[in-house]
Amino acid sequence: MITRIVKMTFLDAKVEDFKEYAKSIQDTIRNFKGCEHLDFLQDIHHQNIFFSYSIWNSEEDLDNYRKSDFFKTTWPKARAWFVDKPAAWSTKKL
Repeated sequence: MITRIVKMTFLDAKVEDFKEYAKSIQDTIRNFKGCEHLDFLQDIHHQNIFFSYSIWNSEEDLDNYRKSDFFKTTWPKARAWFVDKPAAWSTKKL
């Protein structure tokens, strides 16, 4: 199992757009082969900073998701709203 954490910083004017967008795509991501868990989180002090927190069975499952047609259409839409470069970590429990 791996945990993927992605930090995304959005333009202030796009915060509500991203919240709605995240709601619209979260079930599809959760049902993707190998995805065991997904949450979108919002920073409590910086309202334009969000994190995706997902758990995948394997790095291969995550890579397959990232190579999917779904990802290739959803990620560019969100990326257009970024004010800063995203940061991502793939982690495992100790």
